[in-house]
Amino acid sequence: MSRAVLLCPGRGSYTEKQLGSLPPDHELVRAAERLRGDHGLEPLLALDQADRFEPARHLRPAHVSPLIFVKAMIDADAAAAEHDVVAVGGNSLGWYIALVVSGALSFEDGFRLVQEMSMLQEELSGGGQVIYPVCDDDWLPSDEHRAAVEAVLASSSGEAMPSIHLGGYAVLAGSTAGVSHLLEELPQVRMGSVTYPIRLALHGPYHTALARSVSDAALARFADLSFASPRTTLIDGRGRTFSPWSTDLGALRDYTLGHQVTEPYDFTASVRVALREFAPDHLVLPGPGNTLGGIVGQVMVEERWGGIASKADFQAAQAAGEPFVVSMGMSAG
Repeated sequence: MSRAVLLCPGRGSYTEKQLGSLPPDHELVRAAERLRGDHGLEPLLALDQADRFEPARHLRPAHVSPLIFVKAMIDADAAAAEHDVVAVGGNSLGWYIALVVSGALSFEDGFRLVQEMSMLQEELSGGGQVIYPVCDDDWLPSDEHRAAVEAVLASSSGEAMPSIHLGGYAVLAGSTAGVSHLLEELPQVRMGSVTYPIRLALHGPYHTALARSVSDAALARFADLSFASPRTTLIDGRGRTFSPWSTDLGALRDYTLGHQVTEPYDFTASVRVALREFAPDHLVLPGPGNTLGGIVGQVMVEERWGGIASKADFQAAQAAGEPFVVSMGMSAG
């Protein structure tokens, strides 16, 4: 059985193409619907099986976060049957999913955490997130793009700040004024068919000090959340690990409800640790979607992992024989 590290997706992974991702008769879907009903929200299946995708409805944090959580959990269970999962990490929302996959939280507590954190995030007024590349078209680090990011942050009067280190991208966040500054002052960059900067729809200023109220509310609301030592090592958004043999549950709680809410999330560091410290046969990416595929590839290029030194190298390696990066959401939609 191959050794694998699972890397769980963030909020941007559920789009129009992912409608119909949830199997209605799956036990985790049925369990989630029961828990969803406790919050008085419309059923997940009503969203997932809708005839058309409505961004204002489907991308609302209180809807999209649990949709992603359930789909990723179904895929993670399937991956565990095929691989020896030696570590688990995730991007942003993916950290909460990783807690459940690793056994640090039960499915019920994990669903509650995802559902209620998303509702707390909806209470944040103003601000948002903007994504911008810090690599070039061949996934090589771009000094020019990095300098542009540093300059726009330095000129923002503290209204804009780093949010997520995401492979070859910087996710930046800010107040309403800060987001406007980012969109106005970052030079336009075209990568493939996409022009940046892009404001992320219905995303607040997560992973920054502007989310302090969410952290404060979460620390009070989830005082009864039952954290346990993980069965599988967790890699957090600093690149630090919580192992089955050396996990301080208080530190795990404080990180989950405190640090990772109010400080930048370094998914790049998570992938780097996955590669360097666990040397897996595969990096497995649960769905929905495949938002982390290229991002993981960008980190591999920066690391020169397995001799991969460019986007073309990564694509060739993925196409030759058994792929190193396994994206379970490739066929969704």
